[in-house]
Parts: sequence; structure tokens; C-alpha cells
Amino acid sequence: MKTRVIMKVMHIIFWIIFVSLCIKTGALIVSFFMSLFNNPDDFGNLYLGISFFELNPIYIAHYIGILSFLIVLTGMKAYIAYLAIKVFMKFDINNPFNYYVAQLISKIGYFALGIGIVALIANQYTERIVKKGAEMSQIDWGAQEFLFFAGIIYILTLVFKRGVEIQNENELTI
Repeated sequence: MKTRVIMKVMHIIFWIIFVSLCIKTGALIVSFFMSLFNNPDDFGNLYLGISFFELNPIYIAHYIGILSFLIVLTGMKAYIAYLAIKVFMKFDINNPFNYYVAQLISKIGYFALGIGIVALIANQYTERIVKKGAEMSQIDWGAQEFLFFAGIIYILTLVFKRGVEIQNENELTI
């Protein structure tokens, strides 16, 4: 009974995370296009105090690059939250190991690895811009955390795939 309650709470939490990441991605997209096609001075800090407007007039390509990385990464995080929601929808505590859940967990691992790689690239890109003289605060892209997360998910994927095999063998022997 306690496990089912915890699972329901986690499901709700992942829905909240998914919706908030979708809103964040949308806000970044709107802020990005409004700042590109309008005078940036009219808008100030459009989203969470993030301001890259000092890059815009001089380094428009870098401005587009940095915000593109932000948009892609938050979109990928939202997709991971969506996959987690799907896991909770298909997860059965009485029959936990099934092929569909194992595939979803594997997909989460691949996207976490993808986020880690994109974040590493974004980190290098940001460092290069700062070395060229752009004045901006250093952004923590979270590459190490997502690479670590991808490793943990990979191990869980192996466990789940093996669990599916054992569960299928047990069903065949009965």
C-alpha cells in the first residue's frame, strides 16, 4: 500500500516537472524570438533574469548559439520527464519487469547521455566565447551530472533487461 502511494506521488511530481520544463522551454523560445526581432532594450530580462543582451548587438551568432543550447537542453530535459511519466503509466508493481518499461528506461539513458554531450559542447562553446572577450556570466550546463545520470540509467537498463529475461523464463517454466 505504501509503495503504491509513493508511486502515485512520484507520478504527480514528474507531471509537475514535465509541465514546468515545457513552460521553461516555451518561455526561452518566446524570449529568444522577441529579443531577435525587437529592440532588446525594450524587454530587459525576459526570462528568470537571464540576460544575454550584451552579446546580441556585437556577437549575434554567439547569442543565437547560447540560447539555442539552452532551448535544446531544456527541451531534452522535458522529453526525459515525459519518458519518466510513460514509465510510471506502464509500470506494474506486481509484474515490474516488462520489455516496454525496459525500452523506456533505455531511451531515458540515451537522452541523458545526449544531454551530457550537448552540455559538454555548450560548456566548451561558452568558454571559447568568454576567451574571445565576451562579457557574460559563466553558465553551468550540468554536463557532468547528466553523464553520471546516464551511467546510472545504463546500469538500471541492464538490470531491467535481465529481469525481463528471468521473468520470461519463469513464465515459460510454469
